Amino acid sequence: MSEQTYRAITAWAEEDRPREKMILKGRQALSDAELLAILIGSGTTGLSAVALAQQVLQSVDCDLNELGKCSLPDLQKFPGIGEAKAVTIAAALELGRRRQLSDLRERPRVTHSRDAFQAIAPLLTDLQHEEFWLLLLNKANEIFARERLSSGGMSGTVVDLKMVLKAALQAKAAAFIAVHNHPSGNLQPSQADIDLTRRLKQSGHLIDLPLLDHLIVSERGYFSFADEGLM
Repeated sequence: MSEQTYRAITAWAEEDRPREKMILKGRQALSDAELLAILIGSGTTGLSAVALAQQVLQSVDCDLNELGKCSLPDLQKFPGIGEAKAVTIAAALELGRRRQLSDLRERPRVTHSRDAFQAIAPLLTDLQHEEFWLLLLNKANEIFARERLSSGGMSGTVVDLKMVLKAALQAKAAAFIAVHNHPSGNLQPSQADIDLTRRLKQSGHLIDLPLLDHLIVSERGYFSFADEGLM
């Protein structure tokens, strides 16, 4: 950017400065780049904090979910973003992710597969490895707990059928929903996924612990075995 076109944020009209704009107009008035610029704090030679924030966002096609996957070294590739600024950005994104989980304190009731997806998606959609989780429900079909049972690599994770049932029984769950993610984004179940679902369904039925659904989740959405008639 040339000296003729670059102006430091301090030279902008007050209402155009991100911090002042938030104070005057509220946080909803700020663009993603302006919010990120507040976290960055300052730009670099010839580049304002807002312009630097725009570069960062453009690198992930302005997708905040993709930004949330960036590691500290990824963020530090941009001139003007050192370790301290990278940590600040990562911490803010993590707080945003955790905020999405706060509704679980209210024990969300599952009436549709999407209710279950929304209760677990913030934990799984950003991961670059596969994990297997349980959603544990009470008699009112409310989710009272989430439990991670295994963590693996890019292409799979080991699931112990006995550990699944033991976890649900120890928690005194009335029913449970199995969930795992596909980091590749592909939502189609493998034959192993189908076989596991059938075994969980059959085993749960024998001990009066129903499996209500099995979800495969990714950043693209989810696949419900119950919705697709594969239970």
